Amino acid sequence: MQSTTRLLRPSRRVAQQITCRAFSTSRPCRQQHASAADAAQRMLENHGKSTIVRRQLIDPNQLAKLAFTLGRPNVSGVAVSDDSVLPAGTPVPPGYHLVYFTPGGVEADLGPDGTDRSFNAPAPFSRRMWAGGAMEWKSGEALKVGDEVEERTRLISATPKTSKSTGAGMVLVEVEKELWSPRGLAVVDRRSWIFRPAITEADLREAKPPPFQSSSDTVSTVSDTQGSDGLIRHFNWSPVGLFRFSALTFNGHKIHYNDDWTHRVESYAGLVVHGPLNLINLLNYWQDAHGTATGHVVQNIQYRAVSPIYAGQPYQVRSKGERTTEAGETKWDVVVEKNGKPCMVAEIQ
Repeated sequence: MQSTTRLLRPSRRVAQQITCRAFSTSRPCRQQHASAADAAQRMLENHGKSTIVRRQLIDPNQLAKLAFTLGRPNVSGVAVSDDSVLPAGTPVPPGYHLVYFTPGGVEADLGPDGTDRSFNAPAPFSRRMWAGGAMEWKSGEALKVGDEVEERTRLISATPKTSKSTGAGMVLVEVEKELWSPRGLAVVDRRSWIFRPAITEADLREAKPPPFQSSSDTVSTVSDTQGSDGLIRHFNWSPVGLFRFSALTFNGHKIHYNDDWTHRVESYAGLVVHGPLNLINLLNYWQDAHGTATGHVVQNIQYRAVSPIYAGQPYQVRSKGERTTEAGETKWDVVVEKNGKPCMVAEIQ
């Protein structure tokens, strides 16, 4: 079985947003950049030629629980409820595979920020941030409830970078996952993470941004309005909603549920809405706004995280335009934004 992944090119687009000037006049910055280069090289040496293979059953419970968390009444047109089971053969919607093949291991194996360390950069680059990626769905090969699926994961690249704002070294890591169903290759999923240096005592003493103020009784909401360019979907996630998504994806990253860690250590203004959650919502939006009415089916998506969204913060997903390429391909630009500023941008074909 041979995969075709040439359509997936997130690395250059992500790297262009993160690539920074080398600081040749500052000795500390040169040392940090060298450390990032060493960490990247160690990752390539340790993981560059290996493939991790895992197998899992696509069970209906995960899909139903995700639908509940998203506030959606059905999965692929099949109603979800606590007194029924999604039947075998129900297709897994685009992006919903993210609730399968979730991190394993005991708690002692996790990083200090609660993240799975399977492909984490070595110390001191222990703070992970979702940067973007790409997904491709093979025509006619959707994952289905009841499938026994094989996941093949390998390291694509590990690249040293330098922060524009601080001059600190970072490591950009790209991983590719192939999901093989009994019918063949179904999904190719590339993910990009940035790993920043561990927090020091000096960092903890620095002034932090004021916390984002949101009501403690906020309930997650989703609603639609019609704008001049079409459907606009509005979201506001509560801490409970983020916790349920973390639990469903077995994601221990503290920035999604631990206020003290999020603000004091990571210097975020509030609990951070998951990048994968925004990605799934973005794909659902495209299907509802464009796919169902026209019969289009998503083939691939390239996306990039730009800025964080916090629990209790209203934001929107909307289309920015549709175009046809010289090759006859139809593409949409879709954006996740708050207060008119992009938080995640995507191109869907």
